[in-house]
Amino acid sequence: MTEEAGAAPSRWWSSIRIRIVVGYVVLLAAALAISILLTRQVLMGRLANEVDQALTQEVEELRKLAEGDDPVTGEPFGTDVEAIFDTFLRRNVPATDEAFFTLVGGQGFLSSFDAPRAVWNDPDLAAEWAAVTAPSRNTVSTDVGEMRYLAVPLGSAGDVSGVFVVAHFTDDDRDEILVVVRVLTVAGLVVLVASALLAWTLSGRVLRPVRELTATARRISETDLSQRIEVTGHDELAQLGTTFNEMVDRLEAGFDQQRQFLDDVAHELRTPITIVQGNVDLLGDDPTERAAGIETINDELDRMNRYVTDLLVLAKAETGEFLRFEPVDVGELATTLDDRVRTLGEREWALVGNPAPGSVALLADRARLVQAVLNLASNAVQHTRAGDSITLGVDTTADAVRIWVLDSGPGIDPDVVDQLFERRFRGAASRAHRSEGMGIGLSIVDAIARGHGGHAEAANDPAGGARFTIELPLDPIAEEFP
Repeated sequence: MTEEAGAAPSRWWSSIRIRIVVGYVVLLAAALAISILLTRQVLMGRLANEVDQALTQEVEELRKLAEGDDPVTGEPFGTDVEAIFDTFLRRNVPATDEAFFTLVGGQGFLSSFDAPRAVWNDPDLAAEWAAVTAPSRNTVSTDVGEMRYLAVPLGSAGDVSGVFVVAHFTDDDRDEILVVVRVLTVAGLVVLVASALLAWTLSGRVLRPVRELTATARRISETDLSQRIEVTGHDELAQLGTTFNEMVDRLEAGFDQQRQFLDDVAHELRTPITIVQGNVDLLGDDPTERAAGIETINDELDRMNRYVTDLLVLAKAETGEFLRFEPVDVGELATTLDDRVRTLGEREWALVGNPAPGSVALLADRARLVQAVLNLASNAVQHTRAGDSITLGVDTTADAVRIWVLDSGPGIDPDVVDQLFERRFRGAASRAHRSEGMGIGLSIVDAIARGHGGHAEAANDPAGGARFTIELPLDPIAEEFP
């Protein structure tokens, strides 16, 4: 129970969808928080600037008044600060949340009609204003809230006759800013929740191919590789699905090749093993019979060895990696093939169409071409009798080389021509002879031809007999085997 409980958090957090949504929400929340804080700071800064401008404007109006004439006497105010303050307060009404305070001789003199009396009752603040000798700005806390003020002295140089203070109480303005911040916070939370839901939905759609890939991978087994992912679009996830399908295609082809190889082994080795077992069971004490039985067993073991060798060649051919390309002189190759095929049986052998050595070159695997042609020649020998004719031909064109074997045998049943190059297929004549080709000789020929970018074909010759042809391009492109 403890291990399961401890593993649960890691399982839910291991979900890519959850990590994407959580990461998106955290990032968006951080962005919203930063934007709200920046908005608050901007509004607070703007408030401070507006208050300072308003305070400065009131002081400027006072200075203009002080430079003028007393409306009562018609004479300049001069140093009569009491008259200046009295006239100013009668003429000017403070703005909302503003108040005027005046001091004469270090003592409180007049104030605007709505100025809080609690400010006058603050001895420290009164002493600070009474000591002003130069314009002074400050923000202080009072019993009626936070206050921003500008205090300026009036009088001649070195002799301060009075002090004018214009103050602004910022609590109401700050409250308005806090309301804006709260509204932004609530709106941000709503946007955050809506964005989280949208991100959850979108991430689910985006990650759907990944879930399908996982489900498909779980359904795939060694016996069922048919499952594929439906791919739509051209984005990275579509490429992932395509790559996965291609990988499963390769796995399926590999398993098919493996099963085909095992089927071939079981099919081709069953008969020689039965023969060997029968001869072993029949071995007696007679030396002559024993020698004959051992000879038969050795023949069957040699044949099994050839079977396995050919099966391995065909298995390698299906990987497309069994050829070693090099320049091959077609004329010299034809001469070599003519010498080799004559050892296969007592037939009337002939070579036609042989190009002169050094005149035509082909990029190919020489050993595999020899093997393919010998397979065709062996097939011709098996379907003819001693003294029959077999012709080996080599034709060249501007872009291809054709190597063919023509025999004078009974020919090919037209109904099976298209099946000759399939594994384990034999025509009626081959089955009657129990041929050494074991049904895959022509498949090896076809694989070698396709590995060179060419093809193999079979047909009945109009003059009689069967003609097997390997056609190779002079500039081969090796085929990828399924």
